[in-house]
Amino acid sequence: MAKDMENTTPEKAKKSDKKKPNKFVKWFKDLRSEFKKVVWPSKSAVANNTSVVVAVIVMSAVLVGLLDAGFLKLMELIYNH
Repeated sequence: MAKDMENTTPEKAKKSDKKKPNKFVKWFKDLRSEFKKVVWPSKSAVANNTSVVVAVIVMSAVLVGLLDAGFLKLMELIYNH
């Protein structure tokens, strides 16, 4: 241990005394600054977009259901004869 004390120079001591920036804290600071740049939609825009998505999902479900029922009837006609 005495050898380690003798080998340390003032330059090495200065480098080790400097605090290294915490990467975790820096990441959160960067994240916060990026969130400030985001243009968030209004409540009415979110409600409008949500209603459009729900309507498209419902129409798709009805279409798939109708196609499924149609193909089922077609298969019944084919296999019963």
